[in-house]
Amino acid sequence: MSALKKRYLKFIHKQETIGQKFQDKKKQLQNFYLPLCNKLFKSYKSKNRPLLIGLSGSQGSGKSTISQILKMIFHSNFKLNVVCFSIDDFYKTFSERKELSESLHPLFMTRGVPGTHDSKMLFNTIKTLLKKNFRKIKIPKFEKSIDDRLRNKYWQKVKKKPDIIIFEGWCVGAKPQSLRELKKPINILEKEEDTKLTWRKKVNNELRTNYKKIYNLLDKKIYLKVPNFKYVLKWRLLQEKKLRLKSKKKAMTDNQVKRFIMFYERLTKNMAKDHKNYDAVVIIDKSHKIKSIRF
Repeated sequence: MSALKKRYLKFIHKQETIGQKFQDKKKQLQNFYLPLCNKLFKSYKSKNRPLLIGLSGSQGSGKSTISQILKMIFHSNFKLNVVCFSIDDFYKTFSERKELSESLHPLFMTRGVPGTHDSKMLFNTIKTLLKKNFRKIKIPKFEKSIDDRLRNKYWQKVKKKPDIIIFEGWCVGAKPQSLRELKKPINILEKEEDTKLTWRKKVNNELRTNYKKIYNLLDKKIYLKVPNFKYVLKWRLLQEKKLRLKSKKKAMTDNQVKRFIMFYERLTKNMAKDHKNYDAVVIIDKSHKIKSIRF
């Protein structure tokens, strides 16, 4: 057995020990992960700078796991230096979101949607990672159990120039909607708590401006397509279960999760309908297994 396969199986087994079993592990590596990395490597070779990959998918779709597997393959098979980070780590601080919720709309207290990230910090971080004359940098870390950004000393340190940058997040590559689409509430949260469309319009405008500026930097975009929105709830509940088993940190109750994903529902469903602008669409089946990849 190759060193890569051993590392891969060990990593997957570690994920399984906290509440989930993965199927056809070796086939998934051979049939999907390796071909995907081979294609991305060809794109990297055509650049004279780091390749910036955007990895998007709904909550619980497997973005973090897949990011780490891609990183493992790039390192083992191509000897490349890979940096992975999430859009989640760029959430505004608790106090910043509190101020936004008081000045604009109460729903901005809840992290998640465009407008609740520090988009300027995110843009500048990516630009620094892409520079030819690289200098070491720190990438922020957000701790969800305390709903706040960690102090600088806990941030991810990047000391060596990256060859590959994997930027993952649930709304990476998302596009704004028309006013006509915004006017129709998609759930009870929008209907009862955003009656004047203030929250929806602000989120939409962020996508049209600050987030578009960030997404335009991406070289390749990958979208993880799940069966339907009910699996977003199912897999998010699993994530919270993992959090409780893994670290004993504060996790959301089932009812809190159900309300929480309402904040994500509009963009998640819109991205599932319109993913033509992605370079690869990874089809995830009901058992959380990769079924196919459309290039």
